[in-house]
Amino acid sequence: MSRSGARASTRTRAVAQQIMFASTSAAQPEPPVLFKSDLAVRTYILNRPSVSNTLDEPMLTLLRPKIEEWSTSDLCRTIVGTSVGGAFCAGGDVKAVLENCSSPETRSQAIDFFKREFELDYILATLSKPYVAILDGITMGGGAGLAAYASFRIATENTVFAMPETKIGYFPDVGGSYFMSRLDGELGTYLSLTGGTIRGRDVFRLGFATHYIPSRRVPILLDRLASLEKAHVSVINSTVEEFSAESSAAEKPYLLVGETREALDYAFRHDQVEKIFEDLEAFVGHSSPAVSEWARQTLETLHLRSPTSLKVALKAIRKGKKMTLLETLQMELNIATAFCNGASPDFKTGITAFFVTKKRSERPAWSPSSYKDVSDELVSRFFAENSPYLSGVPTLSISEVLKGQETSKHKPHRFALPTEDEIGAMVRGSHRAGTNTGITLDELVSSFENIQHHKMGVQEKVLEVARRKCEIQDNGGDGNFVWLKWKHQVKSP
Repeated sequence: MSRSGARASTRTRAVAQQIMFASTSAAQPEPPVLFKSDLAVRTYILNRPSVSNTLDEPMLTLLRPKIEEWSTSDLCRTIVGTSVGGAFCAGGDVKAVLENCSSPETRSQAIDFFKREFELDYILATLSKPYVAILDGITMGGGAGLAAYASFRIATENTVFAMPETKIGYFPDVGGSYFMSRLDGELGTYLSLTGGTIRGRDVFRLGFATHYIPSRRVPILLDRLASLEKAHVSVINSTVEEFSAESSAAEKPYLLVGETREALDYAFRHDQVEKIFEDLEAFVGHSSPAVSEWARQTLETLHLRSPTSLKVALKAIRKGKKMTLLETLQMELNIATAFCNGASPDFKTGITAFFVTKKRSERPAWSPSSYKDVSDELVSRFFAENSPYLSGVPTLSISEVLKGQETSKHKPHRFALPTEDEIGAMVRGSHRAGTNTGITLDELVSSFENIQHHKMGVQEKVLEVARRKCEIQDNGGDGNFVWLKWKHQVKSP
């Protein structure tokens, strides 16, 4: 039978099965995760649209064995993650976590939820097969954890990305201390502390997504992926790239550029929350209206967040940048356990205000109320080995095989836009594809367009970074040879 004939036969059987299911089980509710097979593609579909596909225990119970089955099946060549409704996944079910935390008899269930969630994230990060995540809607918290480790993370105009945990007296987990710390400059620190939201193409520009395509093209893309004879990552990359679209005049410009971005990197470079606030307060008086307004709004936002969460999140992201993913997830499980064990009352206060009483425009009654009153002792409750709040913390159950695959399989920026570090290496002459001679701006852009096969958005990204991070060096002052020099230090704008 031909490939097209086999595919048609497969779809006919699927339709027949759906009709039979509908006629015999119409009264049964749909499962919270659906699974689909289309030739060599296996797809999980998050299916709790009424709650924005919030990740709960039944979903974890369904997802892990299926992902593990697909990872070893010769019939599966590509894994796809998608969803029903207007969200990919809005996060974990923290209301259920809080309910379990409230009683000593059920507290272990809350901790076990985080353990199982983080283990699933690690399994997804170490898959030996291409993994494509379709972020066509809200992608926050636990949803970001499901997507962050995909080889291909596809944003659309509907994508809304955030790690908003400091809003609820918690901290960015699911590996957030790892993948947010590896975004350009201090973008990850800024987004982790403020809980700020990034939308649409900006999710691609900042590096969380590897590609941007219009939402209407997603079904066609999925059909194309299923029809691929070869599922090598290079083939998938070029296939996805075919569906990309240039930015249009109707799209809002990215605001975190130029002097504002320089101010962001400068203020959030610190390891102490107090110093971040000091720099932001100074920037309120900046001569640039854009910088001044950004600083004012950022201060207002940070004042709404849990002071304890700000300090815990900052310490975690600094530690996570130097850790492996598995080490980071274990650290985060320790922190989550401390929150469940009552290391800070803000976890209960924040979830109650945000999800129960829903007084989201008001500042919750955080304790301590100010970051100035959050002591080192309080922060140490989440990190110190001898902390009583870490008593009984579980260890992530990961096979030795998967541990050995982290370095070789987990390359989150391979198909994304070039990072600032990569661009800097090319300017300095230390990039593997560069030379040790000076490079002009045109040569810099051309180099990355060639490396990434003229990927959509490369020129825009390289030019933005070069304007902000490079100086012009004119050898002899006659303009005959003008090259770029990288600014090594972060300076105040």
